[in-house]
Amino acid sequence: MNIVRAKKRLGQHFLIDHTIARNIVNSLSEKQRSVLEVGAGMGVLTQFLLQRPDVDLFIVEIDAESVKYLQKHYPKIAEKIIEQDFLKMELSTIFKNNSFSIIGNFPYNISSQILFKVLEYKDFIPEVVGMFQKEVAIRIASPPGNKDYGILSVLLQAFYDIEYLFSVESHVFNPPPNVKSAVIRLTRNNTTDLGCDFRLFKKLVKTAFNQRRKTIRNSLKTILFIDNFTKKSIFNKRPEQLSVADYIFLTKNMKC
Repeated sequence: MNIVRAKKRLGQHFLIDHTIARNIVNSLSEKQRSVLEVGAGMGVLTQFLLQRPDVDLFIVEIDAESVKYLQKHYPKIAEKIIEQDFLKMELSTIFKNNSFSIIGNFPYNISSQILFKVLEYKDFIPEVVGMFQKEVAIRIASPPGNKDYGILSVLLQAFYDIEYLFSVESHVFNPPPNVKSAVIRLTRNNTTDLGCDFRLFKKLVKTAFNQRRKTIRNSLKTILFIDNFTKKSIFNKRPEQLSVADYIFLTKNMKC
């Protein structure tokens, strides 16, 4: 019970349905590589990950009681269980700049921050499979033109193909969350260079969606040379109507 209470404070809920856990693990593509499990808790995913011969498993877990539990029940990988805050980790030192996938039943209160961390290491992370709050999962996977399409949608879809895999009901967790959950998969696409400064791209996307009820003409007028554009129709659209390619186009015409 102490671990459950600790996890509740950390914003995480234990998945107790082994069928769903196995389905999450099976959603990882079968490729020989290192896999980092984020927030393993009591090892409901871990037990199935260790059954995969193609997986070289590492675990990061911030809760000390959970770490002790994992070390006791999975002694063969005890040295690969890292007691640390994932958001503060220097991942390149662990994996020596080699590729690694990420999997987890992610704490819902930091799930967006986890994905921003993934973007930092996008050239080394070919795949992410994770459990998210359902509305966050929908938002990430939403295409342009959808009301759920937002900042994370654009930034992640610039570098990853995103699949909404399946929904998960609350009763399969302990303690049950007050929201529904969903599992999605991110697969790195072939984009290596957007053709623009990613820092500026990120700034422009955030600026647009922070005023999502406004047209692009009004939300971005302070950072774009609007009068220089020959294609004016784009400025009459709202942020959720623009594709990744549209945002790249706009970024190339930002005031620096």
